[in-house]
Formats: sequence, structure tokens, C-alpha cells
Amino acid sequence: MENKVLIFGHKNPDTDSICSSIVMEDLEKKLGNNNCKAVRIGKINKETKYVLNYLNIEEIPFVEDVEDEQNVILVDHNEASQCADNIENAKILKVIDHHTMNFKAPYQLYYRTEPVGCTATVLYKLYKENNIEIEKNIAILMISAIISDTLLLKSPTTTQCDKKALEELSKIVDIDVNSYGLEMLKAGTDLDDFSAEELINIDAKKFEKDNTQFVIAQVNTVDIPSVLKRQEELESAMRNEIEKNRLQVFVLAITDILNSNSEIIALGERAEEVIHNAFDKKLESNRAFLEGVVSRKKQLLPNIDKVI
Repeated sequence: MENKVLIFGHKNPDTDSICSSIVMEDLEKKLGNNNCKAVRIGKINKETKYVLNYLNIEEIPFVEDVEDEQNVILVDHNEASQCADNIENAKILKVIDHHTMNFKAPYQLYYRTEPVGCTATVLYKLYKENNIEIEKNIAILMISAIISDTLLLKSPTTTQCDKKALEELSKIVDIDVNSYGLEMLKAGTDLDDFSAEELINIDAKKFEKDNTQFVIAQVNTVDIPSVLKRQEELESAMRNEIEKNRLQVFVLAITDILNSNSEIIALGERAEEVIHNAFDKKLESNRAFLEGVVSRKKQLLPNIDKVI
């Protein structure tokens, strides 16, 4: 991949991160940039594997870090803590995202972020703006990403733009989007063969504010009690992460995708204070039930961020 423009999403990539990387490669090539390649900087989860298997697409290559002066395009993230190692010495050409901006660059670049539920929704707009035809497989990749990030449009992060994009993309494919989406989401809830260390890192994001470092991790399930049976080993893995990365708070959200609720496990020296002030909840056995909470971006992070 020497001299290629590398396109990648965040560490511990979710379906939006992987699918948007592949879609962005397609878009770039159709815009004339054939010297680009979608890669990943983390392990692909079971939900995303379901999508790739459905489309008979091979896993994109893994890279751990980037070379000095490497040309890159970032999708679905803009924070250095969630990016590839050595990103500070790379040349970022473009950012396509849907998260809060935590980004500075000493040079001009194309930066596109919108307050929508999914990066793929922004990519859908770019196809339309550039009058580029969306092929069936690309449409399914974007559909999968939107379903994943919005939990079949049930997440509070969902916008009218996401709904319109999903509706229009659905016209391109010959699948029942609701049935496909539910099977895809369920595929991501099979957690039995994950170690505790793997489970807390399936979808974990690290944040920093005012010298306080914290992690919010999330796993989706259709049966919260089955995950909580492993609380002791999960807490052990979380404590290792706290010590290794000098975290003040580690929150693991176990989210029921069918009933739209979450049970959190929270550890760290500031955990009790933060959870109490953020959600008006007292931790009991390091746990708290958050009714109606399913979104890290819209519900967990803003509440935690404002009290740290």
C-alpha cells in the first residue's frame, strides 16, 4: 500500500467506520482518485462481519500506524485519541464525520461533518451532490451503517437526513431493510466467545477533557442479564484498562437493542461522582440502569462530558 492514500475510521471500528471507509474508497475512485485504499485500525466486529459476508466482501487490510507524511482520509472520527498511531505526522487530506469537532490542522483540508446519525448519511449526500450513481453493494454498505448507528432509526441520534438517506438507498436494493437490519443487529449481540478484555473493547472510545481521561465502551445485546453474569471478570478487565491508561472513569454500557435501555458498569476514582451528577443515579454494585438510554454520542457522552 506504499504511496496509497489510506482511508480509515476509528479504533475499535464499528459498522459505520468500516462501511464508510469502503464507501469512501469507492467515492474517491469515482471522483478520479484511484490511488486510495480503505484500511482499518482495529478488529472487525461480528455485526460488521455479517455485512461483509452478506456482500461477499473480504475484510479490508489492517494497519497499526501510519508513516510520516502519509496521506490519509479520516471517516467517522476526528479525535487523535481514536485515530491511528503517528497520525500527528501524517498529512490529512479529508475528514468526513458526524461527531463533535475536536480537530486542529496547521494546513488547509476538506472537512465535512454534519449533525446526523451516521457518517454514511454524509457520504450519501456526497454521491448525490456529485451526481454519482450508487451501486447496489455500496447502497447496502450505507444502509448497514445507518441501521447500525441509529439502531434501525430508533436511536435519539436519528435525524430526518438519516431517514431520507435510508429511504432512498432502500429503493436501490432488493432486500427487506427492516428484516435485514434486525438480523444484522442480532449478529452483533453474540458475545459468548469474547474474552472480557475483548468485550470491553468491542466498541470503546477514549476521551479527554481538562486533563481527565475517560472511556465509554458499549456492547449491544438482546439480553442484559446474560452479560451481567460476567460482571466480575468484566470489572477486572476494566480495572486493568484504568491502570494501564491512567483513566479516571471507565463506563461500560450494556445496551438492549430491542427494548432501548442500558445497564452501565462504571469504575474509576471519579465514577460514583460522575454517574450521580450525569444521570442522577447512585451506583449499586458499580451498576446503574438507564432507561431509554441507547446512544453514546447523544446521551452518554454529553451527560458525562458536562460534569467532568
